[in-house]
Amino acid sequence: MAVVLIDDPARARLITRFGEGVAAWCDALPALVARLSKQWGLTVVGAKPGNTGRTLICVGDDGAKKVLKLTPEHAIAESEAAALRAWDGCSRVAQVLATELADGAILLEGIDPGTQLLEAGTDVPWAEVGDLLTQIHAVTPPSGFSALEDRVVFMYRLAERGLRGSVAEATLSLETLDRARLRALALATSGGGTSIVHGDLHPGNVLDGGPGRGAVAIDPRPSVGDPSFDLADWVTLPMAAGGTLEDGFDAIAPHLPGFDAERVRAWCVALSPLFVMRPLERGERTSFVEAMLRMAA
Repeated sequence: MAVVLIDDPARARLITRFGEGVAAWCDALPALVARLSKQWGLTVVGAKPGNTGRTLICVGDDGAKKVLKLTPEHAIAESEAAALRAWDGCSRVAQVLATELADGAILLEGIDPGTQLLEAGTDVPWAEVGDLLTQIHAVTPPSGFSALEDRVVFMYRLAERGLRGSVAEATLSLETLDRARLRALALATSGGGTSIVHGDLHPGNVLDGGPGRGAVAIDPRPSVGDPSFDLADWVTLPMAAGGTLEDGFDAIAPHLPGFDAERVRAWCVALSPLFVMRPLERGERTSFVEAMLRMAA
């Protein structure tokens, strides 16, 4: 049975993100996939959802699992490929096999089993996460990367667009979001380092590479700046289980040389509204959501 390259929900997500003009890209996707599959010797066997393009699971002519990523926004592919190339040889990052950036295409190694590292009830492998963070932040940034400040501006602009007029706005005000934006901009422009920042290192973007490899990062939205930015999604995890931010600090600090609790805490405060927008849209008022709202106040 042939894989559906782009279904109606996927098309709707892309139109929400990029506008009606992306419909033409969606229509042309089958021809693009056919051309790249012939060029790179691929058979598409599955597809995964995404908000900025399509991720297709493939088998190569050599029998190896491979991943074909496609986006209508070529700048996204260019920045992602640049970061992954900079991390070439890092075991904790998915490796690039080929690119056709004029088509917004990146071919990646397949990760086995490739499931999300943290499934329901799974303990956080803090040593692996610490090693992942250490590896990606130790690499010297190549020229041409944008500053973390630019990433912050983009994130909060997107968040404001999503919050305005939404169900979540009744609980999370635009004024609260704007205060958080100013906090994040102050952090992004006040030093803290000049590392390659992954920029979207939530648990969903870290895969299980199996016993021999462990945690593997995918889908960077890279910039250069304070590496503490990448820790917020991880140190807040214990809060979702009824713990505290300090529990997260205690778990990661032994595995992360140079851990700066003060800056990590400040980033958690600045990013707290972004953690709760989607839960609030779903009507969730968990203890984690309440804690994040208090942090954002």
